[in-house]
Amino acid sequence: MLVTILTLFPDLFPGPLGASLPGKALKDGLWSLETLDIRSFARDKHASVDDTPYGGGAGMVMRPDVVDDALRGAEAKFGAASRKIYLSPRGRVLDQPLVRELAAEKSLLLLCGRYEGVDQRVIDAQGLEEISLGDFVLAGGEIAAMALIEACVRLLPGVLGNAATLGEESFEAGLLEYPHYTRPAVWKDAAVPEVLISGHHEKVRLWRQEQAEKITRERRPDLWAKYTKK
Repeated sequence: MLVTILTLFPDLFPGPLGASLPGKALKDGLWSLETLDIRSFARDKHASVDDTPYGGGAGMVMRPDVVDDALRGAEAKFGAASRKIYLSPRGRVLDQPLVRELAAEKSLLLLCGRYEGVDQRVIDAQGLEEISLGDFVLAGGEIAAMALIEACVRLLPGVLGNAATLGEESFEAGLLEYPHYTRPAVWKDAAVPEVLISGHHEKVRLWRQEQAEKITRERRPDLWAKYTKK
């Protein structure tokens, strides 16, 4: 997978993506990362990329001409991306089904906005898909882009040592994940649940399923409602 990032802060990348599993996968060529500085497409001597909003209001808006040139520049340099995404708090919330969908693509282009956002006209003209991390606002799209990329990269073939673990993670089966335990068997007077050291695989499986259902029901009634409707 090729991931291209359009940002005003290319030095932020790869950042955390250069460490641990994503970093190893990047080094091994299981995915690749390119960055393009939006400011390099500015049209004046001050390298301006934003301007005041029509209609008034606080903040600045990223100019459509500059952003459009950056998008076209990325396409000319790295080829047309199969999905073009603008990280935006008003977009579709990123969830595991969407992550799986994106991880299957050959190439992603991620536009990281700043200020009050990007002029709507370039979003429409370029057919940008808006994706959000959740119901909160960040200073820019870079951290959101990193989160999206890491979520996708760990699903790529060869990235995880044991791909079987993916099916047991939170959201994969519509439930939050069950609790985990490791050595020591007793820590601060708290013992590991006996079923986990029983050696009885079916009892372990049932216990984990019960715990996943209990945690989901208590913490995420929205997920539980979807799960019980299946």
